[in-house]
Amino acid sequence: MAAHERGPARGAGHDRVAGRWRPSGPRSFLLVCSFLITLGSFAVLPYMSVLLHQRLGLGLGTVGFVLAVASLVQFSGGVAGGALARRIGLRATMLVALAVRTAGFAAFVPGLGSPWAAIGALFLVSCGAALYLPANKAYLVEGAAEAERPRLLSASGSAFNAGIALGPPAAAPFVLTSPGALFAAVTVLFAVVGLGHALLPAVSAETAGPGASGPRKDGDPAAPAGSPGTVGPPFLVTVLSVYVFMFFQHYLALYAVPRTSASFYGGVLMGYACLLVVAQPLLSEWIAGLSYRRAMRVGFGAMAAGTAVIGAGGRTGIGVGAALICLGEIVLFLKNDLEALARSSAAPAVVFGRQRLAAGIGAFASGVAGGQLYGAAEDVGTARGFWFAVALQALVLPVLLVPLAGAVRRRYGGSRTRPEKRTAADGGPRRTRA
Repeated sequence: MAAHERGPARGAGHDRVAGRWRPSGPRSFLLVCSFLITLGSFAVLPYMSVLLHQRLGLGLGTVGFVLAVASLVQFSGGVAGGALARRIGLRATMLVALAVRTAGFAAFVPGLGSPWAAIGALFLVSCGAALYLPANKAYLVEGAAEAERPRLLSASGSAFNAGIALGPPAAAPFVLTSPGALFAAVTVLFAVVGLGHALLPAVSAETAGPGASGPRKDGDPAAPAGSPGTVGPPFLVTVLSVYVFMFFQHYLALYAVPRTSASFYGGVLMGYACLLVVAQPLLSEWIAGLSYRRAMRVGFGAMAAGTAVIGAGGRTGIGVGAALICLGEIVLFLKNDLEALARSSAAPAVVFGRQRLAAGIGAFASGVAGGQLYGAAEDVGTARGFWFAVALQALVLPVLLVPLAGAVRRRYGGSRTRPEKRTAADGGPRRTRA
């Protein structure tokens, strides 16, 4: 590790103004960049199926396969992003990621005349995204007290979701009429954001937090449950959270548009995004104070109720169901990240990389199961049954799989662990390596 990257960044702190907490310096810059990056990305990525199929002539089956693999790379590559951050530092990893992503968007400009060039550009963009997010989140929480992490992570999530909400409508007038100019504009945006990242203070991926005696190692005998070498509850719960959530993400349009209208569906998505952006920071401290078991009950319960209400039908059911699922997403996604950080002795970038891998596994499993399940529901003449089946999974799978995983871990890891006292974080005993 380079000597200039060993210490915490002095500019990466926070201010309290009139008793209120406010991120400052590099963290504020990263939050703004989180919005700009997703604004640029979602100005083009949601339209990739249209560009690949209508403009470049690829079959729908090929388009679906390409997008599925690109999504898997983007999620599972977070592990590589965490490993790279440990080797070269957080700022350097973000710079590499942005350079790769900028090159990917630039390659789309000549790639609009060749499907294979466009596919190559898409995979460059996906690889850049995989490398960037773990380092970005780790930089945000570096040096922060544990009580500040919920605010930082929720603010980051709100910034990302604001970009996701605004990107597609901002690009809609240009994506088919002048895609080359759109990709060129996004390339310039990413190049400017990358130059801004070069001015950030360098930070090691293993910098200790406040009050710590030094960087924690994977073999630290005080490492809590779920530390490197084990698949802890946050990993599995993240898989299940994303698995349930992606049914809503993938199939609401297929269900809602024929029963309402495309404009109503668009309004639901816009309302969902606005609720996510506003509510996530407001609820962050409450979520942080929940025990993990209670957070799971609230989160999965909200998702189960939401999907069941959607299945009940009607515009009101779809709107209320979307709001309940939004609550479930806010609680589970934030709490999973906080618990993963609290339970692991690994560097934050590595933790966030594993969480991205868990999300990728959940999304992939949901994609595989969802098509079969929705098709089966339509075959028997009741698409509503699909949503009730999803609600049942949201209630049953956490109850069955999380205790089963814990039992397996105790059975095969018992000789290497010893119990600790019961903690408020998970409502049960923690275990540390002997």
